[in-house]
Amino acid sequence: MVLAVSNQEVQEVRSPGIWSNRFLQTILLSNVLVQIGIWVRNFAILLYVANKTGNDPYAISLISVAEFAPIFVFSFIGGTFADRWKPKRTMVICELLSAVSVFVVLLTIHFGAWQAVFLVTFVSAILSQFSQPSGMRLFKQHVPGELMQQGMALFQSMMAIFMVLGPMLGTFVYSRFGLELSIAVMGVAFLLSAAVLVKLPPDQEQAQKPQGKGQFRKELAEGFRYVWDSPVLRMLGAAFTLAGLAVGIAQSLGLFIVTERLGKPEAFLQYILMVNGAAMLIGGGLVAMFAKKIPPQLLLAFGMVVGAVCTVIVGYSTNVGLTLVVQFVNGLIFPCIHIGISTMILKWSDESIVGRVNGVLNPMFMGMMVVSMSFAGTLKAAFPIVSIYAGAGVLFLLGALTMLPIMNHKMPETAPNT
Repeated sequence: MVLAVSNQEVQEVRSPGIWSNRFLQTILLSNVLVQIGIWVRNFAILLYVANKTGNDPYAISLISVAEFAPIFVFSFIGGTFADRWKPKRTMVICELLSAVSVFVVLLTIHFGAWQAVFLVTFVSAILSQFSQPSGMRLFKQHVPGELMQQGMALFQSMMAIFMVLGPMLGTFVYSRFGLELSIAVMGVAFLLSAAVLVKLPPDQEQAQKPQGKGQFRKELAEGFRYVWDSPVLRMLGAAFTLAGLAVGIAQSLGLFIVTERLGKPEAFLQYILMVNGAAMLIGGGLVAMFAKKIPPQLLLAFGMVVGAVCTVIVGYSTNVGLTLVVQFVNGLIFPCIHIGISTMILKWSDESIVGRVNGVLNPMFMGMMVVSMSFAGTLKAAFPIVSIYAGAGVLFLLGALTMLPIMNHKMPETAPNT
């Protein structure tokens, strides 16, 4: 008797499941260790600087500057070098250098120069601009195309877990053990992450690129040209920009939603953030289950449309229950935006240039987010909070509309070479 088996069924049998992918297992464990170090560092430095300076807003704002400034300066550079260098080796070296810098700064703090705490964040942020695009390259190499979106959903779920648990973990470690041990925890976490990354598959041999004078600038320009020449990546850049503007406004003025619209004390903001983080965790899991069946453009557009509606409702609402429910829905859908963007970058970028594509697009989001955060105070002085949140909702909606021209574009089996 002959059994008729469809090609799709054969492929499903042969394709390993998402949890059996050894690369994903390794890279997720590495990221868990890094997230532990980062969250302990963030809250230890925040609480220490606030205590040391008497809640000086300028000193506290320098923490954010140290964290975000390297993204603008080093994202393009890091993405270009990530495409040149062997990705596994780059990631291991970056984790080791992060650990070394942490222990050097720890010695400096021990001998009285407390301002060195800013250097911990700054150096780590610089090195991450080389490590993160290298991780994207490895993801492109070792994760089958049909599992990419699910893999990104797992990363989103992990980030959501730390958004909920990270503040509690960081506050507990600092309150119990103090600054120096908190910084040491970060150094140990990076060392352990480097040890885990050693288990990744060996780097693939690649053709040596010419290293002549002007070659770096040429490769950097190739990244911008590659994004501009691809209609999908070009529209993604526009969506990135609009989303960054909207997120920056909503995040920076969330405190006024609590105090003005809900009439609650400032401390109530933590409950809104916890509800949002818990929903993101659930949403990441749900997207992981259904990601294979949904085009990333549709996933991104859906997330931005729901984000637009939720942002407007949060701005108008004066009911605590309604605001919490809407924040939960917003958190539930937000992974669609992150996963859709990451999948599109990976799917429509050749492996040889994915670092530079990431280096071009990532600052568009972060840059616009910081710009809108900078102008949020001025907007608040000129307009009511309801109007500002309505404007942020419109930005989200415009971002969703940029997906319409590319909604029918099929994901290529192999992205075009540079």
